[in-house]
Amino acid sequence: EDVLNLLETAFRSEERGVEMKILAYLRVLFSKSDPGYARNPTSSEMLPLFMLARKLREQGKDVTAVLGFNTKNEVFGEGEFRRLGCRTTVTTADGSFGTKGFVTDAMPEDYSYFYTCGPEPMLKAVYRKTSTSGQFSFEERMGCGFGACMGCSCKTITGYKRICREGPVLEKEEILPWND
Repeated sequence: EDVLNLLETAFRSEERGVEMKILAYLRVLFSKSDPGYARNPTSSEMLPLFMLARKLREQGKDVTAVLGFNTKNEVFGEGEFRRLGCRTTVTTADGSFGTKGFVTDAMPEDYSYFYTCGPEPMLKAVYRKTSTSGQFSFEERMGCGFGACMGCSCKTITGYKRICREGPVLEKEEILPWND
């Protein structure tokens, strides 16, 4: 949690040129080979999605970012995505800023691929709403962090995958449909 607060503070900072060295995400990250659509529902993965969006923009790809928060007080990163040249929409659950509702309420109709991250209820909603391929980055609490406890598992077409070992990013096609 302290690392996330540090990242959020640095991301919001007006000071530019500050160098930080961070060791994080030792497993699978988003693939940047596909065009498309970046969505950030929470602050914990703003940096990886921002870096992905920057790489996609450098490749000349159009990127739409739909950023979801609970309230206006939690919103950050909108300006950074806009400065990259991303079409950016912000949603807040309470309607205090941007579009009232959730990221699924503001998803564009015309996209070819998507990247998403967030808590499992949001991932389930995105899974149900999307019709194209995409990548899901799971935010899971990890009991052991090295795969022994199976506490962070996701059911896939090849069996259970441990988010701490085989994730946190999984392709939509490998996730078994959520039916609850």
